[in-house]
Amino acid sequence: MNRPHGRRGAWRLCQLGASLLIVGAAVIPARSAEDEPSSFEREPSGWTNLLAGDDPLKHWTRGPIPPEGKLNPKSQWVFDSRTGVLVCQGDRGHEWLRYDHELGDFVFHVEWRFSPIDGKKGYNSGIYARNSRDARIWHQAQTGSGSGGFLFGDTPIQGKLKRINHGKQGPSRVKPAGEWNTFEITCRGTEMTLWVNGAIADQFRECEVKKGYVGLEAEGYRIEFRSVLLKTLGEEKPAPPR
Repeated sequence: MNRPHGRRGAWRLCQLGASLLIVGAAVIPARSAEDEPSSFEREPSGWTNLLAGDDPLKHWTRGPIPPEGKLNPKSQWVFDSRTGVLVCQGDRGHEWLRYDHELGDFVFHVEWRFSPIDGKKGYNSGIYARNSRDARIWHQAQTGSGSGGFLFGDTPIQGKLKRINHGKQGPSRVKPAGEWNTFEITCRGTEMTLWVNGAIADQFRECEVKKGYVGLEAEGYRIEFRSVLLKTLGEEKPAPPR
């Protein structure tokens, strides 16, 4: 499969009519002509696969939510080496999985889907960026089943920890449980931007936290993650090799 020329050109599929294009560690969904390509689609070089290697969770650490909570002794995170999918069983408490490398400016690309439950309407999890190590300070891109796609969290504002919650602004771009979604969180200076399934869905322009950790949340629902990719920006040092 060949890539079309031009930085803004979306990935195109061959004549077979397939709905997915697999490039390296990422699976790229086909998009409509109206969609804006993700950062990974525009420039697929320079990314680090955070779930690569013989021990994909080597540089990840479980942490309780809230920080003073207790972790279940048994992990609910399982990596399937056959599919490249990280599964959160969602059955062992509220926690997050922290990637152990503090970051400044970066793009965090994550694809995710909930496992559908008959009769269930509400699902909950999130993608974190620029968290403190203990997640007392946190910024989350909210996921859901056909909902979410906005930023919220507890963050310093003029020296005091305050809650920001942008809530859902108009129709959600998030797909229902069972379908893959793509989120990209771009942090550059004081600006945090969330891209969801083909368009920018939310922005937080006054982030006073200049460095922090990315991560994935477990909040009682079975959720799968794949194509967990990171690109550092500017003078930031690259993530540790895998």
